[in-house]
Amino acid sequence: MGGQIAQLLIETVFGLFIYIVLLRFWMQALRAPFRNPIGQFVIALSDWAVLPLRRLVPSFRGYDLASLVLALVAQLAMLFVLALALAGGKVPVPGLLLVESLIALVRYSLHLLILVVIIQVLFSWFNPGSPIAYVFDGLTRPLYGFFRRFIPPIGNVDLSPLVIVVLAQVLLIVLKGAPLTLLAAG
Repeated sequence: MGGQIAQLLIETVFGLFIYIVLLRFWMQALRAPFRNPIGQFVIALSDWAVLPLRRLVPSFRGYDLASLVLALVAQLAMLFVLALALAGGKVPVPGLLLVESLIALVRYSLHLLILVVIIQVLFSWFNPGSPIAYVFDGLTRPLYGFFRRFIPPIGNVDLSPLVIVVLAQVLLIVLKGAPLTLLAAG
């Protein structure tokens, strides 16, 4: 029971931080506005770690690599702490830890995508003029634009959010077995 509690606490603390840092990366990459409560919340919770890391990890073509590297380091730290806490002090293999961390970051990004799409759809139905709605619109507009080229509205209903959520779910299913596949191949 103590191991489950420790695992829950470790995954919750690290997981929330990873989600926040990844949201910061995606907001900057997709040029979503930060002048809103969500953007200010993300900045307030991540500036303490991202700003010092920017001295070591510069941005590349407008992408804030410091946020992405910080998410990877946090994921690596979480897996390392979990391995030490739950595996009786056994140190995990660094290469496998890195691969599993990268796959986990893709999963986190897909979970964020699904959540953002669902929230954006709800805002578009109930409160499209809200200042927070612009954040979700900025995060989803590039993806919607891509899929709208291939999927026309049916009866004035845009199906691109549904397609994005389904494709993200399919990718999550594929990634669910990815670490086992990589371990079996090696």
